[in-house]
Amino acid sequence: MYRFLLTPRWIALHIVVLLVIPAFVFLGRWQFGRFEERSANSTQVTANLAAAPVPVESLMGNGARETDRFRTVTASGSYDTSHALVVRRRPQEGQLGFYVLTPLVTGPGRAVLVNRGWVKAGASADAPPEVPPPPTGQVTVTGRLRLSETEETAGVKERAGLPPGQVLLIDTAKIGKALPYQLMGGYVELTKQQPEAAVAPAPVPAPDVGAGGGLNLAYGVQWWLFIGVAVGGWILLIRREVADRKAAENAPAQEVGAPSN
Repeated sequence: MYRFLLTPRWIALHIVVLLVIPAFVFLGRWQFGRFEERSANSTQVTANLAAAPVPVESLMGNGARETDRFRTVTASGSYDTSHALVVRRRPQEGQLGFYVLTPLVTGPGRAVLVNRGWVKAGASADAPPEVPPPPTGQVTVTGRLRLSETEETAGVKERAGLPPGQVLLIDTAKIGKALPYQLMGGYVELTKQQPEAAVAPAPVPAPDVGAGGGLNLAYGVQWWLFIGVAVGGWILLIRREVADRKAAENAPAQEVGAPSN
């Protein structure tokens, strides 16, 4: 009765099922791994955003750490507008624009890079945007600690030949090579400052912590449910084939035993 399972058509189906099951197991485990990773990141970022402000030197003096992303820091000093930069290809609220980077000199030979916010793009890609000046003199800034960018973390590919004063990545090590003082590792994403500027770039929105990988958890469960669907479908096809073969075998016997008219 079950010899049909060894026919080429059924052997091919067995192979497909045997290949699909480990593939779905792998995909489910990968989604569960992403869920754990994103949940841990969401928890870390949420805690950092809620933490009390600390002096910038305590977290960025020797280079910003991954675990301190989005911690609130404070710094006092004066802006060096002669070395200000704008960062290309930074959309915000559906509009293309620039981030405004200005070094804040915190002491002799020492500075921290501050992202003062966003401004919309100019008339063309290479046209300089209109950037409101920062306050003059001594200022105290408060902002979120951010790590230096790379092509991988920013999703932006570096290239040469940009207009003067424009960059594509907030790479503090590279930017610092052109400055007459040492930059702290990482940079500060401005949230407020004293004194306030009369006109200022638009603030960068706080990070979207999201659901902490909830979608990945759902996808992981979904992939593992597909294993049950594949196995259940395989068994159902076998049972249906057996039922069809039994019906075919019984049909001639019923015709022979049927009374004649």
